[in-house]
Amino acid sequence: MTPALEQRVVAALDAPIAPEVRAIAAALGHEAGARAVLFYGSNLRTGSLDGVLDFYVLLPGRQVEKIWPRVSYRESPADGVTLRAKIATLSLETFARAAGGQSRDTTIWARFVQPAGLAWAADEAARAEVVAAVAGAAVTAARLAAALGPVQGTAEAYWRALFRATYRAEFRVEKPGRENDILSVNAGHFAGLLPIAWEAAGIAFDRDGSDLRPRLGVRERARIERWWRTRARLGKPFNLLRLVKASTTFDGAARYAAWKIERHTGVPIAITPWREKHPVLAAPAVLWRVWRSRR
Repeated sequence: MTPALEQRVVAALDAPIAPEVRAIAAALGHEAGARAVLFYGSNLRTGSLDGVLDFYVLLPGRQVEKIWPRVSYRESPADGVTLRAKIATLSLETFARAAGGQSRDTTIWARFVQPAGLAWAADEAARAEVVAAVAGAAVTAARLAAALGPVQGTAEAYWRALFRATYRAEFRVEKPGRENDILSVNAGHFAGLLPIAWEAAGIAFDRDGSDLRPRLGVRERARIERWWRTRARLGKPFNLLRLVKASTTFDGAARYAAWKIERHTGVPIAITPWREKHPVLAAPAVLWRVWRSRR
């Protein structure tokens, strides 16, 4: 990690975060005995408390579960409103390995090269570990962008090629051109990031006005492309495994689904103890009720 990249990552992680969000993050961190809690998503950019707040809770020690992260949902009352949080939990060690491209995961580095805020950290050592991990995500993403992007082009063209490839590799319900939305709403975050990340990755490049040209040798490009083919091939199977796991281990799944259904259809769903305990088994009857109500 170069000083320039470290400075860039620190500034991004120190983005303003609403006090209510920091309070939830601190509660999650203390409750889990975590090292740090990251906050991300559109609510970070807008500062809104509406919808669902997205958190990554990073634990100490080795990763216990083979299929990660563990996902949960909770609702917290605050000043007369209900704040909703979706929480992904995994070890900081696994997060750092995935961000650095050392696992076969495609989600962590692609997610955290985008904006994220450090909402809570146990201490300065934990903060430094998170900075290093997020910097690793930028380096991993930038290296792949150099191989997948044009021979020469704008930074946006390289990022666009990267996100287009990662969306194809995963199970995502995204409209075409989603990569353009990411770059447009986060223009300030990505401005100037690619050259800094290439320097940290050891990738030399030429600059011609707003155009960049990475100097990737044939062997280096082939190595990166092989690295990506393995992960692209496994992206959908890994996503499917995580979805299957989440269907049985998603803590608070019934409440989360009920909120989503009412938000999108206007049909309120009562959360009974049985539905809370068996959200998958309850789903057909709930969907039937929604269909009948909407008719």
